[in-house]
Amino acid sequence: MESVVEELMPRLLPVEDCDLAEDFDPTVPPRTPQEYLKRVQIEAAKCPDVVVAQIDPKKLKKKQTVNISLSGCQPAPEGYSPTLKWQQQQVSHFSTIRQSVNKHRDHWKAQHLDSNVTMPTTDDEEGWKKFCLGEKLYLELTDQISRDESPGIDYVQIGFPPLLSIVSRMNQATVTSVLEYLTNWLVEKEFTPELMALCFVSLSGEAIITRGSLSNSTTG
Repeated sequence: MESVVEELMPRLLPVEDCDLAEDFDPTVPPRTPQEYLKRVQIEAAKCPDVVVAQIDPKKLKKKQTVNISLSGCQPAPEGYSPTLKWQQQQVSHFSTIRQSVNKHRDHWKAQHLDSNVTMPTTDDEEGWKKFCLGEKLYLELTDQISRDESPGIDYVQIGFPPLLSIVSRMNQATVTSVLEYLTNWLVEKEFTPELMALCFVSLSGEAIITRGSLSNSTTG
């Protein structure tokens, strides 16, 4: 094992074994250069061969700022790049949509949610699954209720639809986390119309927020 480690991590300063006094004590300060080198070898032998950093992914999700540099992009071949007029039209079109979405967001943020709507915290994965999919689908019960069954429907049981009054209260960190939770659910469970609608709205909201931030940073 030591030979393998030395092959992967060769010694920067190879030191041969040296004769030490019989009373050599590695716990006391070294008295000679040989004792010092021997003590270094002993301490190095106690270090693990591989060290894994313990990273909390939840801390990385809290309102990350994304900066993308466009200076390193290679230009498109001649004849393949879009015209300046087309680019300006796309920017103008997206800006109009973003302003419209922001207008509706501001409107719905000012409205009070129903008493039965309690949004989970960003890092509450299981809470978001219950909130979006409903307790019946979350618990895989067979007597699921159709959304069109009656006007007095219980959204706690069947899940809250992605209404703008709810989505408008989700910042980018929350949208990103919820989208990740729904993606994991797609891998684990079967497709459902409710789940696909939630994924579509989450992706749309993420695109609006991200592209809006990039546009602001570019024009600013």
